[in-house]
Amino acid sequence: MPLRPTTGRLATSAPNRSRGEEVSLLERREVLPGRYLLTWAAPDIARRVQPGQFIHVVAPRRPGLLLPAIPVAGFDRAAGRVSLLLADGADGAAAAAGLTALRAGDEAAFEGPLGRGFEVDARSRFLLVVADGEGIAHVRACVDEAVASGRQVTLLLGVAKVSQVLPSSLLPDEAEYVVATTDGSLGHHGSVIDLVARYEAWADQCFAAGSEALLARLAGLARGRDARMGVARLRRKRGRRTEATKAAARRRAWLQVALPHDAGCALGVCLGCVTDGADGPARVCREGPAFAVDELRWAADR
Repeated sequence: MPLRPTTGRLATSAPNRSRGEEVSLLERREVLPGRYLLTWAAPDIARRVQPGQFIHVVAPRRPGLLLPAIPVAGFDRAAGRVSLLLADGADGAAAAAGLTALRAGDEAAFEGPLGRGFEVDARSRFLLVVADGEGIAHVRACVDEAVASGRQVTLLLGVAKVSQVLPSSLLPDEAEYVVATTDGSLGHHGSVIDLVARYEAWADQCFAAGSEALLARLAGLARGRDARMGVARLRRKRGRRTEATKAAARRRAWLQVALPHDAGCALGVCLGCVTDGADGPARVCREGPAFAVDELRWAADR
């Protein structure tokens, strides 16, 4: 479900953006080759952030008009800390912003939290989180928050080989962690999609992030799940829906997905992150990054 220009009409008005916050790097830890977990003292962001939201890196500032958008990979409200899981490399938004070169004690400025995060139904007790290597930064906070709220959570991670597996030490002990590797070097030999079927009846809700192929396959499974579970679906009424209605519908959805975007304005005015929504164009930075699966148009819908 790639991001693409769209011909539909899209309003570009938006409220004032969040104020920036001066933050200090507490710890820089290389958790995988070329991937770093950076923990920051950022009490204002930690107090307000929700899983699935992102921050903008205001400083250090990279060249260009658009700011790097980085998903919040974890947070501790009581300690006033947020964590970012960053990949080093010339093409990464985080690397371009210079974050991976910083050391403990260095300062930066973040703006956020931005976007709309995942919606957890208050009645949900069993949560499934699904990701591949590029999506884990978007959903890792879901695992922490689920444990903190007393829910049971299972993380399914799919990567190519064992050297790409996120260490279990970065997850709460209470979380179940199941890995699939394409080459069979650890855990299930095959796709992470193969594992989802084992949990679809157990999970009250599922939250996912990753490649377009992964999310498209999950969307197909989610739609088939209703029939397999005997869930009746009413035809959705046409017409304008309020934000409260959209949030309620998102909370009721079994599958929610987080779409990636590397940089943008976060105001919805540059239209650089527009994707195909079920009701027309949708901006990932404003209406997302988290969406219910039926809020988006997938290849099978066209």
